[in-house]
Amino acid sequence: MDVKKYLTQQCAVVEQALARYMLPEEGVLANHIQAMRYSLFAGGKRIRPILALAAAEALHAATAPLLPVACALECIHTYSLIHDDLPAMDDDDLRRGKPTCHVVFGEAAAILAGDGLLSFAFELLSHPDALQGISPQAQLTMINTIAKAIGPVGMVGGQSLDLAAEGQAIDFEHLRLIHGYKTGALITASVQAGAIFGKGDENQFAALSRYGAQIGLAFQIVDDLLDVEGTTADLGKTAGADAQRNKATYPAFFGVAKTKVMAKEAVDAAVTALEIFDAKAEPLRAIARYIYERNN
Repeated sequence: MDVKKYLTQQCAVVEQALARYMLPEEGVLANHIQAMRYSLFAGGKRIRPILALAAAEALHAATAPLLPVACALECIHTYSLIHDDLPAMDDDDLRRGKPTCHVVFGEAAAILAGDGLLSFAFELLSHPDALQGISPQAQLTMINTIAKAIGPVGMVGGQSLDLAAEGQAIDFEHLRLIHGYKTGALITASVQAGAIFGKGDENQFAALSRYGAQIGLAFQIVDDLLDVEGTTADLGKTAGADAQRNKATYPAFFGVAKTKVMAKEAVDAAVTALEIFDAKAEPLRAIARYIYERNN
């Protein structure tokens, strides 16, 4: 399949839904909402919401009712980027080719924009539209799955470990833990959200969870590679930042050539995890390969 065409089409679907659900810049909170919208609509591949939709599609489920959940995943991801870019964190001035939120609006406003997006995500996760075709129990399971993935034993915990590891000598297992929490957890939860919505059985849910874990690993490994081999223009953020901060990365541990092999192995494992699914899962297979081949 033409994965770039598929991603472009699905990205447009997500963009339209974000525009429909996101608060408008008006009233006494206009400035706060402007900061939220600035980062949310600054571009991006919308991979996490697209993965949720594709996982549901693999289970032959209608995906339109899942759009509030898909939008929530993007709000969560955007909040994490805003906070990661802060001077107290990674101190980045560029994101998606544009000045970061704190550069444009100031640190306090950026912190609140991130907080606002995280909170708004849970409004979307519990939105009445998301109850179409799914039981309240399944919706609660979905919310719990996502909440765990972004909390202290997920994305936030991973960021904490990542910051603590800067300039420190850590072993490979610690690096795997950081990547699994910081990047892999939300990607896996995105796939699991689609699996829950699509009423996947135990075997299907387990297979999609394995797929999510492997593409989450591949995504972070490729990010590490792009930081070494990519350019600031291609990445939309400062290239070489990992080395400047003395971060532990896959290329730092294994070199570029072996790291590329490891990324390909993760993608292959992700595709293998989908063997029990029919052609409806082809977008998931194609996305796995795209993650390996991407240049930003």
